[in-house]
Amino acid sequence: MNRDPIIAAALLALTVSACSKPEFTPDHQQGADPVLPAAKQYLLPPMKITTPVGWKSGETPTVPAGFTISAFAANLKGPRNILPLANGDVLAVEAGGPSKEPVTRPKDIVYGLVKGAAHSPVKPGNRVILLHDANGDGVADTQTVLIDKLKSPFGIALVGSTLYVAETDKIMRYAYTPGQEAPVAPGTLVTLLPAGEIDHHWTKSLTASPDGSKLYVGIGSNSNIVERGPDAEIDRARIWEIDPANGAVRPYATGLRNPNGLTFEPVTKKLWAVINERDELGNNLVPDYMTTVQDGGFYGWPWSWYGNHVDIRVRPQRPEMVAKAIKPDYALGPHVAALGLAFNTTDAFPAQYAGGAFIGEHGSWDRTVPSGYQVAFVPFTAGRPSGRVTTFVGGFLDARNHTRGRPVGVAFDRTGALLIADDIGNVVWRVTALGAPKSRG
Repeated sequence: MNRDPIIAAALLALTVSACSKPEFTPDHQQGADPVLPAAKQYLLPPMKITTPVGWKSGETPTVPAGFTISAFAANLKGPRNILPLANGDVLAVEAGGPSKEPVTRPKDIVYGLVKGAAHSPVKPGNRVILLHDANGDGVADTQTVLIDKLKSPFGIALVGSTLYVAETDKIMRYAYTPGQEAPVAPGTLVTLLPAGEIDHHWTKSLTASPDGSKLYVGIGSNSNIVERGPDAEIDRARIWEIDPANGAVRPYATGLRNPNGLTFEPVTKKLWAVINERDELGNNLVPDYMTTVQDGGFYGWPWSWYGNHVDIRVRPQRPEMVAKAIKPDYALGPHVAALGLAFNTTDAFPAQYAGGAFIGEHGSWDRTVPSGYQVAFVPFTAGRPSGRVTTFVGGFLDARNHTRGRPVGVAFDRTGALLIADDIGNVVWRVTALGAPKSRG
């Protein structure tokens, strides 16, 4: 079959869709009570390609006055997640998606063009790298491969001397003691995870309970709104609780289209996550969000969005499920693609950042005016959001909306510096407050 006419038609449709402009700026659709316009259906929804160009020599992201940012490690291969260790070392997870998705509808061609054009040309490493800062100057001196040849890894957690790594199809455990620089011994299986030949949302975010007795893993949906049928969604769009002692699993929360950034808020000890909501409803819907995750809670996908707003595209309708849907705690804005979440528990930043949430927003494709592409900050008081979203780290898009970098995982190291995994720039960035120590030897 000659695909050239199909591709030409797809590009024409993309040009037409780009004429649509957002009704709202993202700040209208943030917070506890975002503006939620009526849903619109599209033959082809608004989209925008952001071409990756990387960082030129001397360029860095932007930070607020009173802070500085520098590269902790560069020349990586698709860093997606980071785990700072108590001894000052940092583990970086390099990863990419397992495969291209099949074309089952004409619009899938367009989606493939848009999403594919936004990827880094560097082949992802699909491994865990140890970043070691030997002299305490805030720059990693060595990069050592600890675990290689993984299948689209993402989540990572350390409990005592056991390192857990969530690949897209399984969780593995490895014996690891911080300070060890040699590759780890082969791991053992904790549990298999839903994946399959089609693996739409492949990132499996992972965290451990505060006492280390349980693991929690995010499992995204296998489609936008069940267009691949219910069989493709078995055990997906949920968070599992796992007993690492025996691999037993149970659904902790469901109806979460693509949960990432799983972490326990330090004041309340409640589990929080950032959720990527559904696509193809236009520039202004649906806001991605962060929320507490209730044990046994149902959050709407696929039958409703942002609580009880019915998605009329989903058949059959399930009003009894819509009635059960929990409204999220806090909207982050439409299509920001939040993938990382970290709470500031240190005193290394000024007081207004104490306890607040830092969110790695990978950035939109399903919007004509890009949103996300930043590390956002939301203040917290007594374990709850208490203010508006602000940009903490920006500059990932240049003046022409070309992509210099895309933030994913975020985490605080032992000095209180914020680390950011940038999978387009292939850098781990390090943000410190002026006057703070570079490192602690």
